[in-house]
Order: sequence, then structure tokens, then C-alpha cells
Amino acid sequence: MKLFRNTKDILGFDDRWFVFHGILIVSFGINMMMFGITLKDDLMSLFTGCYLISILYTALFWYFLRLIHLYVVEHHPGYDNLKNRYTWLIPITIAAFVVIKLILDFLLDPLLHKYLPLGTEPNPIIENLGSFLFLVLIISIYEGLYLFSELKKSKIDQEMLIKENISSQLEGLKNQVNPHFLFNSLNTLASIIPEDSERGVRFVTKLSKVYRYILDIKDQKLITLAKELDYLIAYSYLLKERFGNNVDFDIQITDSDKRKLIIPLSLQITFENAIKHNIITTKNPLKIEVFVIKDKLIVKNNLQLKSLSDVSTKTGLQNIKTRYSFFTDQVVDVMQTDKYFEVRLPLLKNDAKV
Repeated sequence: MKLFRNTKDILGFDDRWFVFHGILIVSFGINMMMFGITLKDDLMSLFTGCYLISILYTALFWYFLRLIHLYVVEHHPGYDNLKNRYTWLIPITIAAFVVIKLILDFLLDPLLHKYLPLGTEPNPIIENLGSFLFLVLIISIYEGLYLFSELKKSKIDQEMLIKENISSQLEGLKNQVNPHFLFNSLNTLASIIPEDSERGVRFVTKLSKVYRYILDIKDQKLITLAKELDYLIAYSYLLKERFGNNVDFDIQITDSDKRKLIIPLSLQITFENAIKHNIITTKNPLKIEVFVIKDKLIVKNNLQLKSLSDVSTKTGLQNIKTRYSFFTDQVVDVMQTDKYFEVRLPLLKNDAKV
């Protein structure tokens, strides 16, 4: 770990201004505490030898404490690791304090104390007490600034998550309410009703369920896979009525996996993506598979891209990736070969951060 490394990437703020001004201010306070009474009639000595030595000692303590805090935060970051961070931070800091004091007492004190004015040898009790209070002060300030930065970051993340949720809802609505979707749905319905009115009623029921789901999940950040699949079945029913046997869905999910959590509308977006960009004919049927491998929900379809397919902006998949990043370090994998296209969505536990 570099002694003068930038702390912004770890702590969320650049502490260089804090270090420079802090050393000067704290050194002055310690200087006054240890020598103020003794040198009240000799201010020149108070602000020359005594102050310069105090700055040196303060700088050494400061940078070692800074490195300790950076190391512990880097290995135990965030609010979730607060207990683990303090479990390591407190004993390491105390041990470092003892080691630094021994180094100062046996190496620097004999060299530097001869430059102090006569009669200004600091009281050992006051010196050790002042050094320890300084240690507590610096660590507390760093930890306080770090927690404040984390709180600020958390609020920003929450605001971004709200925007992403709204974007997701708009994406779902856009895919479903766009003229092509409505035109195709109404065309399908018009062709069904003369042949089988009961089948037409089922189609309308499924269509209303699709739109009702969008309204029901508008305030939810995560949802159980069971609920998402329930919606997906209604959505796939509409596609099945439209494409008939030219599209096939194979969904294999266990009950235990259905209790896990995913991002709302993520399955709908992956299905819409497959329908939009692939040829779907009797000769070239499209098959979409949904299954689970090692806590990853796999949505896989055979690849038969349209020659004049609409240009993909990839906003749907990027939306899914961004929203997942708020809840887990696991990534959304997208893979494509000559034969198939596959999206892997992480399945989250019920204790996922919401």
C-alpha cells in the first residue's frame, strides 16, 4: 500500500487537503497542551523547535493511522461489514500505537529532544495521553467521513435505482403498448373470436393480466421468480396464440428456485428480445428455454437472426444489468454463438439487500 495513495476510490473522498491542514492544526493543539504553560513567556520557542518537532511526530502518527484505516476499510467495506471492520480496526490501531510509540521513544526522542528549550521535556503521562487521544481523534474522523460518504453514496444509488425501475416499467410498457404489439394482439384476437369465442375470452384475460402485472410491480425492486413466471406464462400465451406452433417455450424451474428473487420484468425483456430479432416460421420455429444452473436463471433461444432485423439499442439488457448491480456483485452474462443466444440472470436469496 502506497504511503501517499489517493483515498477517493476507497473512502469516497480525497483526504489530502484534510491531511495537510489537519497535521498543522492538531500539531498546534498538542504543542499547546504539552508546552503552552512552560513557554507562555517564550512564544518564539513555542512556535519554532517545539512546533516543528510536534509536526513531525503528528505526521508520522497520522500517516500510519491513515494506512491502517485504508487497509481495514478496503478489506471490510460498507455498512454491512461495520462489526468486522471495528473488530479489526480497534486492536490493530492499538498495536500500531504501541509500536509507533516505542519507535519514537527509543529512536527519535534521543535525537530531537535536545532541540527543545531547556525545561520543556514533556510529562510522560500527558505525552502518552495526548498521543492516544490524537489516535482516537484521527481514526474517528476518518471513520466518520467514510460513513458519511457511504450514506451519500447509498442515497445516490437509491435514486438511481428508482430511475432504473421507472425505466424498466417504461421499457416493458413500450414493448407491449407499441403499435406493433397492439396491432398484432388485436389481429390475433379478431381472428380467434369468429372461430372460438371462449378462446377469445381467454386471450383477453391473459392480455389484461399482462398489463395488470406492470401496475402491480411498479413499486417493487425485486420479486420472486414464481410471480415473474406467473406473469411470463400469461405473456407467452399471447405469443403462442400469435405464432402458434412456430414458437415453443420450455420452462423447467423447481419449487425451491421459484422462491428466489429476480429483477421485475427481466424475463419479459429477454423474451421480447428473442421474438424481435429472430425469424419465426413453420420451417424455422423459435424455441425459448428457461432453466436454472447454479443459482443462475438461463433464458436460451436458438439463433436465426432476421436479415433486416431492427437495429438493437441493447437498452433492455443493459437496464437489467444496471438494476442487478444494486443488489449483487454477480453479473448478468450474455452469450452468443452461431447456434444460440443465452442470457444468465442471477437468482438472489430472500435476504438480498433491498
